[in-house]
Amino acid sequence: MKIGITCYPSVGGSGVIATELGIQMAERGHEVHFISSSVPFRLGHNYDNIYTHRTEVNDYSVFKYPPYDITLSSKISEVIDRYELDVIHMHYAIPHAVCGILARQMSHRKNVGIVTTLHGTDITVLGHDMSLVSAIKFGIDHSDITTSVSNSLTQETYDLIQPKSDIKTVYNFVDESRFNTENRLEIKKELKEKLNIPEQAKVLMHTSNFRKIKNVDDIVKTFYETSKSIDCHLVLVGDGPDMYSIRTLVSDLGIEDRVHFSGQQTDVSDYYKLSDAFLLLSAKESFGLAMLEAMYCGAVPIGSTAGGISEVIQHEQTGYVVEIGNYKQAAEHLIRLLNDEALYEKMQQAMLKDVNERFNMEKIVTEYENLYIKLQAGADNDERDTF
Repeated sequence: MKIGITCYPSVGGSGVIATELGIQMAERGHEVHFISSSVPFRLGHNYDNIYTHRTEVNDYSVFKYPPYDITLSSKISEVIDRYELDVIHMHYAIPHAVCGILARQMSHRKNVGIVTTLHGTDITVLGHDMSLVSAIKFGIDHSDITTSVSNSLTQETYDLIQPKSDIKTVYNFVDESRFNTENRLEIKKELKEKLNIPEQAKVLMHTSNFRKIKNVDDIVKTFYETSKSIDCHLVLVGDGPDMYSIRTLVSDLGIEDRVHFSGQQTDVSDYYKLSDAFLLLSAKESFGLAMLEAMYCGAVPIGSTAGGISEVIQHEQTGYVVEIGNYKQAAEHLIRLLNDEALYEKMQQAMLKDVNERFNMEKIVTEYENLYIKLQAGADNDERDTF
């Protein structure tokens, strides 16, 4: 099968899932074409049956803004025709689903199937902008299959956008060959020495793009409360617009010697293995892919009730869920967990068993593959909607 994938290539959950899915499809023998503004950052090396097609956007004086959407649609159409794609998978309703729909109309292959995956921001943020709702609805209703990454996001899409089409929840997954507990103790020891963290100290971790919506200030406050009772350090991985305010808060609380700003990392798996607990206290979160990666590496999660987080964490069995903004409760859970080795070991083992059962890579990749096969099988029997 020949599959086209369009996603944002930069650091972020949607780009990670799109890229990992493409890699897994290629490993199953399919031909995969990434169509985006640059090479996806998780596409680490060359594959014989993976191709990348960059969209070059020219800045013409006739346009106030560079025409990215039109250029992308034209590029997708070109790739559909030149490589005779069977399916295109658009990650995000806007602009990508709409671009894919336009591309199909521009191409000669009107029966190419369109799968659209909703990742969160296209609904939880853009879905509240009434000027964009019609475009989002159009992207969903004119795709052949629409999926979302959590039941919470599926329901929010129905509530906000009210599409006519069915939306299927297909959970995210991680590359289990990269995110696992192998060499966890050795890596933990090495990184503690590198970061000058005492051997006996517990490590809390968070990674994100440090936007307001991630509530990183609540994570720092949770750490501060926890550190009053537990010998622990906080490792923050990533960068973003809230970084200055977070550094200021750390300074104001007088905890600079126990908070480690590790910056943007191309491979965070070692940092997950360093961690005893992973914190994700977002105000909005459709799934929490970084948290799932950390769980696979053995870090027990503390998450907020935002979006799909509580679908990933089974409260009091595989981690803890607290109300958004309740950093004191998060600290209470951490203190109890990190003070009780037997409880920690029991919860960690339950967590590892649960994520390997519910978010198994082979199972979820097969779900997507079956959707592609379904569209390919139906392509010869009908022409797609040409409105």
